[in-house]
Amino acid sequence: MKAPTVRGGTIFLVLVTLLVFTILVKLGLWQLDRAAEKQALQQALTVKQAAAPLDYQGLLALAESESLTGYRLEVQATPVDAPIILLDNQVYEGHVGYLAYQVMRVETESEADDPLLLVELGFIDSGLDRQKLPQLTKLSREVTLSGRVYQRASNPLSQHLLAETGSPMRIQNLNLPELSQTLGLPLAPAILQPEAIPGSALPHPWQPIPMSALKHQGYALQWFSMATAFLILMAYLLIFKRKNKESSKDK
Repeated sequence: MKAPTVRGGTIFLVLVTLLVFTILVKLGLWQLDRAAEKQALQQALTVKQAAAPLDYQGLLALAESESLTGYRLEVQATPVDAPIILLDNQVYEGHVGYLAYQVMRVETESEADDPLLLVELGFIDSGLDRQKLPQLTKLSREVTLSGRVYQRASNPLSQHLLAETGSPMRIQNLNLPELSQTLGLPLAPAILQPEAIPGSALPHPWQPIPMSALKHQGYALQWFSMATAFLILMAYLLIFKRKNKESSKDK
């Protein structure tokens, strides 16, 4: 009467082994696919950064058809009446702080009302007291700015602006449509990170790809290693169970 139970237990163990092994392998393959995507993105960034700088009209035209991250831009910009924006929960070289932004009007030959440009002023440490926001000196005159542009990926867990009133204005996510609505100002769909800002020494972290292809490949190796280890362990258990079954029969 015990044989069917033992056989049924073996079949169940085999099915569980195949299911878990398949899931682990698929997770590893998914990470390899992500690594390939990141490699393609990095190649596209390299091509964009090697090209000549765009003018503002050219950048806005490209926004309708492709990602703007990585393109170089050179503009004449003038400050507008808007608060400094502080993007919360940023980390740079082990320090927690903010990325600061200022809204600027780009001088163009177009007669149309172009959207305003959000310019990254740089990273600033938040300090120990989060109730006290850092104060930055705004750009107060027309300047020539040259640098690269980026579009931040939305956070799937929380993508709303969550703006706090005041000047500077602290936000939790750089949601440009919501920021535009909050400020009551039209904003371009990308941010300019200047190579240098007159009178400012704030650093400008550049991480257009949140996770590198190499990291995805490392995660893939971990999933494949787990799948191999799990398969070896379950094979050992099946062999051990079979030997115990044969020993029971001999007795």
